[in-house]
Amino acid sequence: MKRRIRLVPSVLVLLAALAALPFGAAAAPGPALDIHFVPTPEDAVKRMLEMAEVKPSDVVYDLGSGDGRIVISAVRDFKARKGIGVDLDPVRVQEGIANAKAAGVSDRVQFIEGNVFKVDFSEATVVTMYLLTRINIDLRPRILNELRPGTRVVSHQFDMGDWEPDETEHVGKATLYAWTVPAKVEGSWKWEMDGNGYQLQIEQRYQKVSGNLSGGGPGAPIRYGLIKGDRLTFEAPVRGGGTMRFDGKVVGKDAIEGIVSAGGSSQKIVARRAN
Repeated sequence: MKRRIRLVPSVLVLLAALAALPFGAAAAPGPALDIHFVPTPEDAVKRMLEMAEVKPSDVVYDLGSGDGRIVISAVRDFKARKGIGVDLDPVRVQEGIANAKAAGVSDRVQFIEGNVFKVDFSEATVVTMYLLTRINIDLRPRILNELRPGTRVVSHQFDMGDWEPDETEHVGKATLYAWTVPAKVEGSWKWEMDGNGYQLQIEQRYQKVSGNLSGGGPGAPIRYGLIKGDRLTFEAPVRGGGTMRFDGKVVGKDAIEGIVSAGGSSQKIVARRAN
């Protein structure tokens, strides 16, 4: 005797949905990808790593790593200590793993299948990217706030909005942009020199600084202010028509160890935050 099988409405709906799929279509699609993989040309890879000044102590992260060629080259050709590729596409991640093994660097190269906005890349000393400008801009706060001052960032083809690059180069049809993560120096700083108290008020916009220096005479605006990594440099006019040059290294969050040069003489100072 044949038994009748009664299908509940929910099962009927599911079967109808499956029947509507094209033949061979996957019922569970993979992750939605914002960017389709386009490999960076090998000559551009080499120049990106040169612009980043990759050295044996570096940890290189490639955000949107594709087939892994950038981190593989960083470790194999530039002797970086470690390379980590991050990509949302599991196919690309597996391809990167296979390519690292073929290149003989799988012990120092790894790949993470994940979203670049969620993966922790704060250990990086070099970051490379081939994303989109809007994604770069969205990543910009993490780059500026989570990476250490002096971390080098290089992007293929896409900039970071109003954060101007330190360097721009063209390799074939590729445009390459490089930045150095700046220390945070905005605010008021004070130091003593030759019996006078000096106060430096700084306003910071990424790597560019402006402001006013007072002490030992009338206050004056600083000129050519730049913070590259942890190095702060600027000039300021001094009484009598000369120029004071400041070259300092940011130490921690509250001190700058520097050399002030004026009138043919130089003096070491330590500036400390006043606010």
